[in-house]
Amino acid sequence: MNVRAISIMVAGMALLAFSDAFIKKSGQSAPMGQIMFLLSTGGTLLFVFMAKSRGLIVWSPDFWHPMVLLRNGFEIIGAIGLIVGLTHVPLSIFAAIMQVAPLLTVLGAALFLGEPVGWRRWAAILVGLTGMLIVIRPFGASFSGWELFAVMGVCGLAARDLVTRLAPSHLPALTMSAWGFGATIPVGLVVYMFEDTPLTSEPIVLAQILGVILFTSFGYLAVTAAMRMAPVSIVAPFRYTRLLFTTSLGILVFGERPDTATWVGAGLVLAAGIYSFLRERSLMQEK
Repeated sequence: MNVRAISIMVAGMALLAFSDAFIKKSGQSAPMGQIMFLLSTGGTLLFVFMAKSRGLIVWSPDFWHPMVLLRNGFEIIGAIGLIVGLTHVPLSIFAAIMQVAPLLTVLGAALFLGEPVGWRRWAAILVGLTGMLIVIRPFGASFSGWELFAVMGVCGLAARDLVTRLAPSHLPALTMSAWGFGATIPVGLVVYMFEDTPLTSEPIVLAQILGVILFTSFGYLAVTAAMRMAPVSIVAPFRYTRLLFTTSLGILVFGERPDTATWVGAGLVLAAGIYSFLRERSLMQEK
């Protein structure tokens, strides 16, 4: 069962990496608002359909629960950061920044939920954040400023995952996912109002956006399935395979050539994240 869960997690990371590539590709022709609106609408419809097919609730007053609303808010922040960041930042750099999310979740749990975090995991968080700064190089000549949107995206998603723990426990994951995607639908329209790029109806671009919808939705479902099939401490480290997949697509599809600093920074983020998971697993086994 563990091997199957790991395989599904790796497949989910590959799907999400392809979603990143399709967002970047479609963003070369389509306005970001259009991509966000279609992704949000398509994802919402898919999750609603799947929830109904399983007999799960699609609507309940819990939508107005403060933690659900806060989760949706962070979903919006994450979505804006991801779409804008992917459109303007090389995939290799974006991928490295995104891998900081689990470390930020641990940091948030320690600061806001009072969860115990030992000095080893604090050190891992510090190393991971240092790696991200090496990748971004905020004071270097290559810094464009668009990298901050990727940071905004990863912070939004980490906060979303953190707040999910505080949402009503009886709410199915599919239901909350549908609500989260639905909350970003009007945001796509607002983003488009501030853009100069006209809407596109080119079949190839619409096909790319359809790829974004499908790869994002099924990637998310694969990750959810893997997390339910085996202990988190076993499957979670394999989230970092997304770094490999996304960087490879950046090199093969977009002709990117990550420099030494990017490789070093990504390596630090990867090492820190895996160590943090292994340390947490060790602590759980000791209890």
